[in-house]
This record gives sequence, structure tokens and C-alpha cells, in this order.
Amino acid sequence: MKYLFGFLWLLLAHIGLYAQQIDVYQRPATFEPDRDFDALHYKIKLDVDISAKQLTGQNTITLTPLRSDLKTVTLDAVSLRVSDVLDSKGFPLSFKQAKEKLHINLPRSYSHSDTLTFTVKYVLAEQVAGLKFIDQTETNPFQVSSDCWPNKARQWIPCYDYPHDKVTQEMIVTVDSNYKVLSNGELLGIAKGPEAGKHTYHWKQNKPHSTYLINLSIADYTVIEDSLGALPVNYWVYPRHEQDAKRSFAKTPYMIDFFTRLYGYAYPWEKYDQVISAHQGGGAEATSASLLGEGAVTTRQEEIDFSFEGILAHEIAHQWWGDLITLRSWEHSWMNESFATYSDYLYKRFDWGEDEAAFDLLRKQRAYLREAHTRYMRPIVFTRYENPGQNFDSHAYPKGAAVLHMLRFVLGDETFFRVISEFLHRFEFQAVSTQDFMQCAKDVSGMNLDWFFEQFLYHPGHAVFEVSKSWNEATKTLVLEIKQTQDKWENVPIYRIPVNIGFYHNGAQRVEKVWLNDAMEKFEFKLDAEPLLVRFDEGNHLLKELTYLQSEEELLFQVENDDMTGRLWAVDQLKAFQDSPKTIQKWTELAKQDEFWAVREAAVQLLSEFHRNSSKAVLLEAGSDRNSKVRAAAVNALGQLSDPAMLGEFRRIYETDESYLVKAQALIAIGENGNQSQLKFLTEASKVRSPRNTLKNAAEQAIELIRNSER
Repeated sequence: MKYLFGFLWLLLAHIGLYAQQIDVYQRPATFEPDRDFDALHYKIKLDVDISAKQLTGQNTITLTPLRSDLKTVTLDAVSLRVSDVLDSKGFPLSFKQAKEKLHINLPRSYSHSDTLTFTVKYVLAEQVAGLKFIDQTETNPFQVSSDCWPNKARQWIPCYDYPHDKVTQEMIVTVDSNYKVLSNGELLGIAKGPEAGKHTYHWKQNKPHSTYLINLSIADYTVIEDSLGALPVNYWVYPRHEQDAKRSFAKTPYMIDFFTRLYGYAYPWEKYDQVISAHQGGGAEATSASLLGEGAVTTRQEEIDFSFEGILAHEIAHQWWGDLITLRSWEHSWMNESFATYSDYLYKRFDWGEDEAAFDLLRKQRAYLREAHTRYMRPIVFTRYENPGQNFDSHAYPKGAAVLHMLRFVLGDETFFRVISEFLHRFEFQAVSTQDFMQCAKDVSGMNLDWFFEQFLYHPGHAVFEVSKSWNEATKTLVLEIKQTQDKWENVPIYRIPVNIGFYHNGAQRVEKVWLNDAMEKFEFKLDAEPLLVRFDEGNHLLKELTYLQSEEELLFQVENDDMTGRLWAVDQLKAFQDSPKTIQKWTELAKQDEFWAVREAAVQLLSEFHRNSSKAVLLEAGSDRNSKVRAAAVNALGQLSDPAMLGEFRRIYETDESYLVKAQALIAIGENGNQSQLKFLTEASKVRSPRNTLKNAAEQAIELIRNSER
């Protein structure tokens, strides 16, 4: 997910709803379907013809009816050609395949007390999205890679393909013996044959899961073995990845252990695998495995700017959130994605530190705010979609994570994590709804939280605050006025929510919690003296936009004394005093010495925006910052000075800096300041391999800048 740099609080307050592009309420209302039976077990046998890119298969299905007169079983089957359906004794059953469904006529009526088994034999002779045959290239071996989410298992397995039905599963796959096969659960064995040059893998998923979590991965993988105690943890990677994969994935057992302790629920599956797929960009969860894009394995140089650690943590969290408990129907997408997204934030807080995690939470909030203002606002729990993927957006991922952060604030840490643990234990291996979580939270906490979930899950939007304050020296009273203005948008409520107000004095801090209920409220606080800083939302708990005018003195105090989030806010708010010597001096100091890179980066960007020419020395110094993002911001600023004398410096930076982001910015700076004599160098730079084609794209942009400047 891409994130904009710089702050959006004030900007977004003026964009308004009119920027939205999509009317999501025109989409049809879609609800959880009825079903006639509960599928219990799928025994899937596949003979995969690698050279022909096709397979023959059979699925032996065990199910129990949910009604008393089941005479026909209807399965999902897309692109498959069914040849036979046989009952448990091998006798044929009549069937009809039409409109992406397989209708099987049973020999008699079955009731809810019965269990029946039958086998569907079929051929898959065409290429489908659910199971991709991927040709060998310079960078990847030939492979077969499944992608069952959200409803593509039906393209290569006849099944009931909806997440509210969970099954145990066997995957018995015959393939050429130079390929390895990965699937869900426990590997029962690898048998030679049945033909010369072939072997058969037998995997068994012993605990129930949903069909979109089925995995089949086939390639000439190198398998790196790791573990967490008795739990096997393996990495299925390309042979060229072996050494880098050991480093890139080294924290995997550590992450599993962290989430086990965080959730109070032991890792639930027989093993955990991470497997590289040329089809994936980021990651995709499957039960007991994660499918990862090729960028998950990084060199030491790539890791500077393109670490996959957050994605690895997110996908591991899905082993609980999505796999152990699974959304009952697609309007509850947040049950999977919000919890996994909030989990990767919690991991970063644990492992990366408070500042990195706080910045990560800000990035998540910004991603949602961009979507809210430029595309649409919708409730998090939302039944209006044409396909399930439409509910997997920045409302389901980062907004839902921000809502969980607010819920944690309302409940307190101890109660919040007891709710999480109880929910996983109460609904393990089941399909769940938002209402299940609401009831669990109420049961564990003793609090009726319907008001919270109604506001934040069942209504669109977010809080927009306008805060002002005044000080009465005679009465030693501070008056804080808080307005909520988000009700200008349709169906967005005035929120009931607590907020912390921080009062800073020399060497002292006091925090008061107040509850907001109305569109406009005033609070009075008796204090010994006028505070040097009045902090709205101390602790940064709320998802919000904020307009809050503060004096230069207060902001200068804030950048010295607040947490990282508050310092970033103050650095940005000082734009109101952009020509003040005190502000310029403070930005200069912060660009050089703030302890957190994002504050240094913001200061560099603001100096570049308002005082670029007079700040060249500071920008040159920032070009040697220990953090690559700060260096890239500095090179970007220097490139805009229109100083051809800097070309040699930009060339030196490109050739010596380890960061691909900094190298790319140096190429763009050459394009901004150079002429045709640089075109040969830039053309050669465009051929250098880099993650996400970072250098190629930058070099091509630089070439275009030079050509446009000389037209």
C-alpha cells in the first residue's frame, strides 16, 4: 500500500465529500446465502500435467444435510468439465452442469441426521485465475500457484465455495518428480509413482477451514527448515533465494510466538509455511501457509527501503484472524483484515519501538482518509457490493485497525486483550459475524458497547474536530471548545467518544479524560497557571481530522516536548509561521537532530517548500542522514534548486548511496538539472535491475524531463 508523505489533517478538512468518485450505495445489497448442507471433508486427488498445463481430478465429498428432504446437492464448479459422479459404492449418480453449478441427483432423500459421501471426477483443461500455471522466466522457475480468494476454489475444485462452510481436507497431488508440492496442514507422505518420473504428495488439513484458504503450490522449490519449538516453520523459495531468504524470514518464529502470547491463544495449525509465488504482489493467507510475492525475499541492499517485515507479520496474524475464525459473509471483511492490520501495528510497536509504530498507525489512518475523500465513504460492515473484493479496501484494512485502536482506548489494555482471547477461544474454527464479536466484547467487559459499534462500524465517516481554547488569568480557568463538524456528510454521526486532554507545564504534565457527546461542547479546567501546551487527543487514540489553531510559542514547545505524533503535527502546523526566524531555526534544528526520521524528513520537506535556496547547506547535510527516506527528501529538495553545478554531486550520490530510493531521487535530480549530455548515463541507469523497477522508472522520468526542457 502506498502512502503520501506530509500531513493531511488541514488539507482534508477542506476537500469535503464532493471529491468522492464512487456512489457505493448504488451497488446491490448482497447477503449471506442459504445452504442445504454442511460439507465436512474434501478428499481431493489431482494428477497435474505440467507440460500441458492441465489436470485431471476428483473430489470425494462428505457432507450432512441441513434439511430433512435433501434430494439434490448443488456445488460450485466453474471452468471444470465433470465426467462422472459416483456414490460411496462406486455407482453412478445423474448430474447436470449448468451456469457455473453442478447439480447432483441423489438416489433418495436424506435428512439432517444422515451423512453421505460421493465422488466428483473432472478435468480442468483451460487456464483459470484460481490455479495459475506460471511460465519460467529469468527470475522465476515454472510454477503452479493457487489463488482461491475470494471464490476461485470452484475453478479447480468442485465444492461449496462460500466462507461460512468449513471443511477438513486432503490434497493428494501427483506431479513430475522434479517438482515439490505444498498444501494445507500436515504432510502425510511422498510416494513414488504411479508412473515413472512422477511422485505423489499427500497433505491433510485436520482442522476445518474455508475453501478460499485452500493452497496448492508446485515448483522446484528450495525448502528451508526452521521451527518454533515443536512447530515446523518452513520457507519454500526459489533456489537463488536461499541465502537471502534465511535472513529475510529469520523473524518468522519470533512473530508467531509474539502473536501466540498477544492473543492468549496458541498457534492453531500443524505447521507454518511461507511460499514464494510469482503471481502475488504482496501476500495472501492460506491455512497453515502464506503466499508471498517475490519481493518478500530481499538482499541486504533492498531491505533498506523495501522490507517485507510488516507484510510477514500481517499474514502470520491471519492464521488467527481469517483462518482460525473466518468472516461468515463478505460484509464482515473487517473481521479478517482490520484485526490482521492492527496486529501488524502491534507487532511493530513490540519489535520496532513506539515511534515507528506510531508513524505506522498514522500511515494507516492517512490511507483511509485518502479513500474517504477521493473515492467514497462507507460503513465498515457493508452489504452493498457487486463482488466480495469491493469490501477489501482502506475501510476494511486501515480504518478498521484505527477503530480497534479506539476500542482498546475505551476498554483499556487488559480488558481489550481479554476480549480478543475469549473471542478466539469461543469461536475457534467457526465462521463469525460482527454481532458475535459485539456479544463477546459485552460479555467479557460487562459494558454495553452497542453505541461504539453502531457509530464506527455501521455508519460511514470519521470525526472532524475544530478545537479552540481561551485562558482566563483572573479565574485561572482554561476553556476548551470542541466542535464536531463531520455531520455535513450524509449518515455520518456526531460521535460519543472519550478523549484525553493533556496540559503541559514546565516539567509537569496532567491528563484529563472528557466524554464527547454533542456537536459543540465546552469544558472548563481549573489550573494553577496557563499551560505551555494544551494537547488534544493526548495518546493519539482517535481516528480524526483536526483543525486546532495554536500560537507559535506553543508549537515550538510541542516540537521539543511531545511524543512523535505530536511533534509531527507541530512541525507541520508551524507552516502558519513559515517566515518567522524562530520557525525557520526550529525546522533547521529538527532537520539535523530530531531523534525520529519522519520528523527530520518533514522538516527537510518544509524547508524545501518555503526556504529552499537559503537552506542549501542544511539540505546538503540532510543528504548524509542515517535514514534513507530523509536522504531522499534532501536530494529531492536539492534537485529543485535548478543548479547545474550540482550534477556531479547527484552523480556521486547515485553511484555511492546504498538506498535505491536515494539513487532514484538522484537520477530525477539529474533530469531536473541536466541536458542531453546526461542522456547516455540515464539510459544505462534505466537498465539496472532494482526492486519495483525503482531505478528504471526514475531514469525514464529524468530522460523525459531533459527532453521536455529542450523542446
